[in-house]
Amino acid sequence: MLGRLPPCVIDVGTGYTKLGFAPNKEPQMIIPSAIAIKESAKVGDQTVRRLTKGVEDLDFYIGDEAFDAKGYSVKYPVRHGLIEDWDLMERFLEHCIFKYLRAEPEDHHFLLTEPPLNTPENREYTAEIMFETFNIPGLYIAVQAVLALSASWKSRPLHERILTGLVVDSGDGVTHIIPVAEGYVIGSCIKHIPIAGRNITYFIQSLLREREIGIPPEQSLETAKAIKERYSYICPDIAKEFAKYDSEPSKWLRKYDGINSVTKQPFSVDVGYERFLGPEIFFHPEFSNPDFTTPISEMVDTVIQNCPIDVRRPLYDNIVLSGGSTMFKDFGRRLQRDIKRVVDARLKRSEKIAGDNLKPKPIDVQVYTHNMQRYAVWFGGSMLASSPEFYTVCHSKKDYEEYGPSICRHNPVFGTMM
Repeated sequence: MLGRLPPCVIDVGTGYTKLGFAPNKEPQMIIPSAIAIKESAKVGDQTVRRLTKGVEDLDFYIGDEAFDAKGYSVKYPVRHGLIEDWDLMERFLEHCIFKYLRAEPEDHHFLLTEPPLNTPENREYTAEIMFETFNIPGLYIAVQAVLALSASWKSRPLHERILTGLVVDSGDGVTHIIPVAEGYVIGSCIKHIPIAGRNITYFIQSLLREREIGIPPEQSLETAKAIKERYSYICPDIAKEFAKYDSEPSKWLRKYDGINSVTKQPFSVDVGYERFLGPEIFFHPEFSNPDFTTPISEMVDTVIQNCPIDVRRPLYDNIVLSGGSTMFKDFGRRLQRDIKRVVDARLKRSEKIAGDNLKPKPIDVQVYTHNMQRYAVWFGGSMLASSPEFYTVCHSKKDYEEYGPSICRHNPVFGTMM
């Protein structure tokens, strides 16, 4: 065990990729999951990618550099958490490892993350890239929800460190509600909500567009994103919040100052109702999406009710938040209150039906927030990869060469350590 270099932990998300080494607390680098490549001429409506090998194959940029590259086409290899373009993904990982982590892949074990319900074929493709292209000594592919659960242990006493709980994971592209029992995801009960960080940004952008005239059109999206990250919060009661703003606007309104990227002239935006209306779409999705009207609290309750009866109470008692879009002030408190209301209403109904003889036992609802929420998946991976057990559950290069990529179809789950 001595003399080993630390494992690399890479969490590729729809919007951003987190990179770093175990056992660090924060990723060394967070970059957009974007890659800029040169493309050849159009054939009809189809843009044909250059297939020539050699110099052109090395001619690409990833992360923030991808957006600055002139004459390149920006692509996203990951969509809704799943890898869609393996050729681009291989190039993306190449830059992640060599350029950003500056690591020699043959010297490090790797922990990669995968979304819930990732297909076994995807795991095999990942194993092929890592073992064949980068010649790594060991690979572990961990489910993001399990890592998010283990990340919440940091702020909790030893006896509460369990791998049974419900993960509400909301990033840039999608929000998943994932029940986990003893480290295994209950796949049939997972629900995904078509509302996440990007939707909130678009919603704030549309609110600003209706009201503000000074925002340069080409900067409206990044202005909305900056306002969301800087000023937005979750309110307990939307009607009271409107009344608060109307009675004391000077106390609640904020000013956002920006500079026009073309004319270099400064502009300012008054930020009002957008502060609480943006993230409110988690609890009132109909504001931005008329096709989807179920609040996140009801979805959480539905997921738990679909699970086997013996794990429902532990799931209500251990709801863990993960991802940047759960970082809004008071998100956990509001979610806990709303779920508790749904649960209590159901208990009251069953009490009426059963009468006084059978009084149901109250259900504890506990939503955990912690300071590692934004990088919960990466931090959970860093914790697990730094434990001695990590090397025993990794798939080794030797096993890969003997049995092929099918060994990665199943990953042993860590015991409850620490």
